Amino acid sequence: MELRNATAADAPAIAAIYNHYILNTTISFEEEPVTAPVIAARIAEVQAAGLPWLVALMNGELVAYAYATKWRVRAAYRFSVESSVYVAQNRARTGLGKALYRVLIERLRTAGVHLVIGGIALPNEPSVALHEAMGYVKAAHFTEVGRKFDRWIDVGYWQLKLGD
Repeated sequence: MELRNATAADAPAIAAIYNHYILNTTISFEEEPVTAPVIAARIAEVQAAGLPWLVALMNGELVAYAYATKWRVRAAYRFSVESSVYVAQNRARTGLGKALYRVLIERLRTAGVHLVIGGIALPNEPSVALHEAMGYVKAAHFTEVGRKFDRWIDVGYWQLKLGD
């Protein structure tokens, strides 16, 4: 497995992974598929903010990605980020999420991030298990905060403190 920084050239493969979750699950609250140019712009925005966007490749095929975004725009939130990880459907539960999160978290720690937040549409036991295995602890639970596929969705937030 190879882990590296994402580039704009990775956008089509990332969009393909993400669009599965958009179209078939409540994991993402987006409702319309995203295009490669949209993903390329998101990668550029994350990296321009000084935050990591990582990809995992197996035998040259992009099979997973993880990134961090600013938690909120106000200055006082500058030491907190939200993390996300997505794994290709046919590679789920293979350790790719943990491998990406280990590197992502270390890069965030090195960058001086204090708190990493993971938002999880519930129920989603695999994502809860991944975040808790990485040391995140549940901090909040909002009921019926999103609506997708004609049903209300809860969202929980897990957090991981990296610094003092």
